[in-house]
Amino acid sequence: MYRYDEFDAAFVKDRVSQFRDQVERRLSGELNEDQFRIHRLMNGLYLQLHAYMLRIAIPYGTLSSRQMRKLADVARRYDKGYGHFTTRQNLQLNWPALKDTPDILAELASVEMHAIQTSGNCIRNVTADHFAGAAADEIDDPRPYAEILRQWSSIHPEFSFLPRKFKIAVTGAARDRAAIQVHDIGYQIVRNRAGEPGFAVWVGGGQGRTPMIAKKIRDFLPVADLLAYSEAIVRVYNLEGRRDNKYKARIKILLHEKGAEPFRVAVEEEFAARNDGALRLPQAEIDRIHAYFAPPALKARLAKPELFDARRNADGKFRAFVETNIAQHKIDGFGIVTISLKPIGGIPGDATSEQMDIVADLAERYGHDEIRVSHEQNLVLPHVALDDIPAIYDFLAKHGLATSNIGQISDIIACPGLDYCSLATARSIPVAQRISDRFGDGERAHEIGDLKIKISGCINACGHHHVGHIGILGLERKGVETYQITLGGSADENCTLGDITGPGFSYEAVVDAVETVVDTYLGLRTDKSEDFLTAYRRVGMAPFKAALYEKNPGADI
Repeated sequence: MYRYDEFDAAFVKDRVSQFRDQVERRLSGELNEDQFRIHRLMNGLYLQLHAYMLRIAIPYGTLSSRQMRKLADVARRYDKGYGHFTTRQNLQLNWPALKDTPDILAELASVEMHAIQTSGNCIRNVTADHFAGAAADEIDDPRPYAEILRQWSSIHPEFSFLPRKFKIAVTGAARDRAAIQVHDIGYQIVRNRAGEPGFAVWVGGGQGRTPMIAKKIRDFLPVADLLAYSEAIVRVYNLEGRRDNKYKARIKILLHEKGAEPFRVAVEEEFAARNDGALRLPQAEIDRIHAYFAPPALKARLAKPELFDARRNADGKFRAFVETNIAQHKIDGFGIVTISLKPIGGIPGDATSEQMDIVADLAERYGHDEIRVSHEQNLVLPHVALDDIPAIYDFLAKHGLATSNIGQISDIIACPGLDYCSLATARSIPVAQRISDRFGDGERAHEIGDLKIKISGCINACGHHHVGHIGILGLERKGVETYQITLGGSADENCTLGDITGPGFSYEAVVDAVETVVDTYLGLRTDKSEDFLTAYRRVGMAPFKAALYEKNPGADI
């Protein structure tokens, strides 16, 4: 895990001091809200529907136990005792008092955390595969490269006031767990014929009111050129991106209007013109950053640990947890444990201070002091011995954190929606809760299998509905909440945008509509091994649309 150097510590401390002065001036009336806005956004502070919201950066989703405990403590002392983990691998506090925000930032700085560049028209928190450094299918750990990008982009003088916000993601495996194709820049680690690591480069993805899948503009970029090429991309965007219309100011619009090939040529020309070696990464620096992310000293264990196998064979609930919440580790005898923050009927992504402390305890005791935040709003212990998983499960179950639903229908991504967000046009959280209650995490959910539902409360798509197997978009129509359903979306390496089924459904009818979609899938799949997305791609929209509008009178036709 990266550790602050003297510059990092001094920089964050100075920023806290600056913001303390700015808050005091706002509270005294010296600054009005419009004047204060730019200062608060540069420090991750939003003004939401009912209160301020503070978004705390968790670079590439990696935390230590110490940092997680600090988040728990801050939420307990300065908020309402909980936080919300986001699809950008950050944490949001929904109720901080303005007067307390400098103290919160000072508390975060004491454990090498901050809220810088979690908002505004800048390069946001760089995200990565939440199984980084542990996954069996990984080519290389993406986090060192995400850290290099973080250091390069933080308060970059040219890129602090871009036409719009800018998001970068890095994945280290052929299987994309970081949704790189719906990012402004997505880097996928690959190897060339000589076995050297580099990146396939994707540009121009995004969701929102104009969803687009990124285009690959390079098959192989040498690692040493990561920063120079990134700068070339962002410079082309900064110079040519629209500033007259914020809805058309994203790089995806520039690439679409310019054309993928002309855009690629412009980037290559900018890269060649400025590639004087100043930004070329020395191998010694790459190695230095990699050393921060050295995996724990794990020794391969027996392929079939006795405690793990005995418990799995004897306990059906534990067996279900293993099937859904444990992923294959690169070292025999270890597993990757995903802790669901989607309890049945709960609010997706929320964790209480007590739950954060529990996860910190488990990471310290069993997980080599590492915690990850996934972009699907769950928490991960990446390095766990299989023989320790029964004890971990029992501890999680004792504290209501052992929901066995990762990847299943109740593992829902949802934005805060109209309950919190001033931009939202409909509620997201209650819809997610009702779907979760309807399907649960028991036999029915396991029968349905892999099915990702994603819900947004407005067209800004913070709930990633465009890439949900079932996507739900909440809209306001004539003063009434209406929910549009899309099918067939996916954020993985075979990225697709969902197809709109047709007219939307009322708040009362939307859960029944989801059930109709699920029942239709179960009736047409070839066998239990055919998951929802595979079945949908085989048969298309027609049978789902016919069932939806025949069986659900709540459709707003």
